[in-house]
Amino acid sequence: MIRALVTGGSSPIGEAICRALARDGLRVIVHAHANVARAEALAAELGGESVAFDIADHAASLAACERLLEPGPIQVLVHNAGAHEDVPMAAMTEAQWRRVMAVSLDGFFHVARPLLLPMMGTRRGRIVAMSSVSAIMGNRGQANYAAAKAGLIGAVRALSLECAPRGVTVNAVAPGLIDSPAIAAAVPPETVKQIVPARRLGRAEEVADLVAFLCSDRAAYITGQTISINGGMA
Repeated sequence: MIRALVTGGSSPIGEAICRALARDGLRVIVHAHANVARAEALAAELGGESVAFDIADHAASLAACERLLEPGPIQVLVHNAGAHEDVPMAAMTEAQWRRVMAVSLDGFFHVARPLLLPMMGTRRGRIVAMSSVSAIMGNRGQANYAAAKAGLIGAVRALSLECAPRGVTVNAVAPGLIDSPAIAAAVPPETVKQIVPARRLGRAEEVADLVAFLCSDRAAYITGQTISINGGMA
């Protein structure tokens, strides 16, 4: 059975991704840092497993990945973990900059590197990094977030060239405005209609379906790409 690690798996989009991968027959490892109880409950429901560690901590991430690799390779990695510290750059602290970069960009390195060689050894692997429309279009107050998510796009492009000869694909998915309590509170419906050509918020399940496709055998010839799912915003 193919094992899949989903970082940030207890978030709304992460949960939808975990469910989509489980429906496709993968054994899902649900990662969390703060919402451990939710990750445990979701893993139990899906017949998978859960893991808790701070993805911004290199040593903790390495130790956790080494434990996860003991039963065998992990052939699917979805890096969904991320952090927001939204503030105009003129008022941004170093801690706000570094924390966002540490979770989204450093976190990708922290989990992907130890999984790579075992994954490539199987001659079949899928890596998907969750970027954002902010990386492509920018957004006020999100210089740190946009930089981190844009960095993922560059890392995906370079890593895909290293992995392609070994049957491992590496792609990025860039969601736009996806329905969640936070987005619903911050973006009024009329604003959504003004800035999203599709005139609605996306659904987490729609993002998850795209990720599941990229993790499937049907997507074996797609690599090094950034695929936007944003209702036509960019």
